[in-house]
Amino acid sequence: MHVTVNGVRLYVDIEGAGLVPDGPRMRAKPTLVLLHGGPGFDHSMYKPAFSALSDICQIVYYDHRGCGRSENGPTERWTLDQWGDDVRSLCDTLGIEKPIVLGTSFGGFVAQAYATRHPGHAAKLILVSTAAKFDFEQVYAAFERLGGTEAERAARGYWSAPSDATRAVYRTVCVPLYAPRNQADDGAWVARAISRNETGIHFNGPGNEHGRFDFRDALARVSCPVLVMAGDKDPITPIAFSEQIAASLPPELVSFRRFAGCGHGIVADDREGALQAIRNFVIAQC
Repeated sequence: MHVTVNGVRLYVDIEGAGLVPDGPRMRAKPTLVLLHGGPGFDHSMYKPAFSALSDICQIVYYDHRGCGRSENGPTERWTLDQWGDDVRSLCDTLGIEKPIVLGTSFGGFVAQAYATRHPGHAAKLILVSTAAKFDFEQVYAAFERLGGTEAERAARGYWSAPSDATRAVYRTVCVPLYAPRNQADDGAWVARAISRNETGIHFNGPGNEHGRFDFRDALARVSCPVLVMAGDKDPITPIAFSEQIAASLPPELVSFRRFAGCGHGIVADDREGALQAIRNFVIAQC
C-alpha cells in the first residue's frame, strides 16, 4: 500500500498484528520500523529474514522517498533531514507511538537523522552496519585488503565520481566483497531489489551529503536505548565506524555487538546470531 507522508506517497508493507489476544485482554506488541539501505534500493533486503521477529513485534517495511516503489518528490529534498523527518511523519500518519527503529547502512544514517532531530520519539534504536561520519579513505583501504588494487580502484572510482558507469563497475567488483568469501549469500537480494541509480548518485560520494553528514556530536541528544551492531569483516562501513557511533552515544544507553567473521550484511552472514541479538534487545525491559 501507499501512504502519503510529507507530500510524497511512500510504499509501506506491514507484517503481523499490533494487538493480539492475551487471555481476557488484548495485548499491544511493539512496532519495529525498518529503514533499508542504499540509497536507491528498497525494503526487500529485510525479507524474508525479519519475518522471524513477527511473533514479538509488528513489523513496518517501507521504501524511502526516491527509492523502491515510493514516489520521488522533489530531488532537492533527497536529504537526510527530510528522510529522517519522513520516519517521524510516517509513524504519526500510521498512529505508531514509541516505535523501535532499525536502520541498516544508509538506513542507519536516516535513523540517526530521525533520532537526533526527534529525540524522545523512539522507544529504542538499532543501528546496523552504519556510520556517524563517513571516512572514505578507510573504505578504500578496506576494499584493497579484501580485493586488491582492482577493488580499491573500483571503490575510489565510484565514490569519488558517482555515475551510472562507475556504479556499474563498483557493483560488479566491490559489492561481492560485502560478504566474507566463506559466507557469501547467493546475491538474490540484489536481483530482487528495485535499484534506483539516480538516488545513489545524488547522495553518494565525498562531494555530496554522504561526505558531509556528521552525527557524532548530535548523538549525545539520543535519549532511548540503542543497540549498535557491526561485522568485523565489513569493508563499506568498517567496524571502526560503529565503534565511533557507540562512543558518541550516552554510555548508559548503548549496547555494542561485534559479529566476528561477518561483513556488511550481518543478518545474511549470521542470521541466527543477528536476529537473536535484535530479539533480546526488543523484549528487554528499559
